[in-house]
Amino acid sequence: MASETGNESVFTWAAPPIKFGLGALDEIGAEAVAQGAARCLVLTDPRVRETGTADRVRDSITAAGVKAEVYDGVATEPTDESIEAAVEFAQDRESDCFVAVGGGSVIDTAKAVNLLTSHPGTLLDFVTPPIGGGKAPWLPLKPLIAVPTTAGTGSESTTICVVDLLRLHLKAGVSHPSLRPSLAVIDPLTTVTMPPAVTAASGMDVLSHALESYTSVPFDAKPAPEDPRSRPAFCGSNPISDVWCEMALGLVGKYLRRAVLNGRDIEARYQLALASTYAGTGFGNAGTHLPHANAYPVAGAVRDYQARDYPPMPMVPHGQAVSSTAAAVFRWTYPADPGRHLRAAELLSGRTFTTTDGRDALPDVLAELMRDIAMPAGLRSFGYTVDDIDQLVEGTLKQTRQLAVVPRPVTRDDLDEIFTASL
Repeated sequence: MASETGNESVFTWAAPPIKFGLGALDEIGAEAVAQGAARCLVLTDPRVRETGTADRVRDSITAAGVKAEVYDGVATEPTDESIEAAVEFAQDRESDCFVAVGGGSVIDTAKAVNLLTSHPGTLLDFVTPPIGGGKAPWLPLKPLIAVPTTAGTGSESTTICVVDLLRLHLKAGVSHPSLRPSLAVIDPLTTVTMPPAVTAASGMDVLSHALESYTSVPFDAKPAPEDPRSRPAFCGSNPISDVWCEMALGLVGKYLRRAVLNGRDIEARYQLALASTYAGTGFGNAGTHLPHANAYPVAGAVRDYQARDYPPMPMVPHGQAVSSTAAAVFRWTYPADPGRHLRAAELLSGRTFTTTDGRDALPDVLAELMRDIAMPAGLRSFGYTVDDIDQLVEGTLKQTRQLAVVPRPVTRDDLDEIFTASL
């Protein structure tokens, strides 16, 4: 609906049912029965399976009288090729329910498998334009239960599936309400096995989700859609998402350092799992903007960077890619809403800031946190140089979903300056 100015006057907000708590994992079988499942496919990756969590989920499902098997071929960062392999495996089964046990890569893969086993076509047909065809799902999908084992992506709450398109050297996404999981089961105990660098990167992803949603363009500053049914999944900052984002920022500021320094700090793990859930329900509606848009080409064009605590392969973990330009981005977005940027800095640090602290307040707080948890400093850490900036800018300009909620108009020159400052 349009206001008198022609701006949007309505926002949408949604989240899946959530079951949260220590020991929630043991109730998966009952939840599969509640979904009406007769045969479940449990998707996971090799590292998560080594912890025993995926097999524990399978055993809970079979104990409840539902057939289940495990597919553990999900890639650490999902690619078009790894998703094709998972779809091929799933098509040979007659599963009527999917259970994703892992981080965002696993949950995103499960969303893609659900989509592509329910619809004809390829993943690229559904990827957001201009990279893909932008088709919307038109057939019903099967139930998907998401069981996150990292406190990071929030994918268990969102409509989004992100994939690394290897042939294009670019990350891109599919977004539609039908991709949102039917249920999220969050047990903080599943995150205890995360090593320090993974904990740090996942925590920075939570932080970026909350910060980007909190500082995204207000929903009522966007043009009203011609068709109310065509409202995008990312509607911009709104009063409901703001509440969840503020709560997430406070928890990350208080507990992320503790979880990185001592992975068996159960209170820290519990609170970070809450923060991830809060941020997921916030950004899954408001939307992320430039740090995430920048992160997709940063991760997609990497050549030989090896991340500590991750499998031996060239990759920039999502949380590292997202945080690599965050300080420069939030220095640039500061004029759009100084008060909101200063409030975010206060929530993260527990300190008080005023306008005299200016646009450096939030970037300085971010830099301090990243130093404390040993995050890579700058794009040069991943092997990028000034010669790569044009490619990174081009990749960002293709991320239309994120660019739609940037809080101020962004140009090619702006992106060039942000990437240069982030080297």
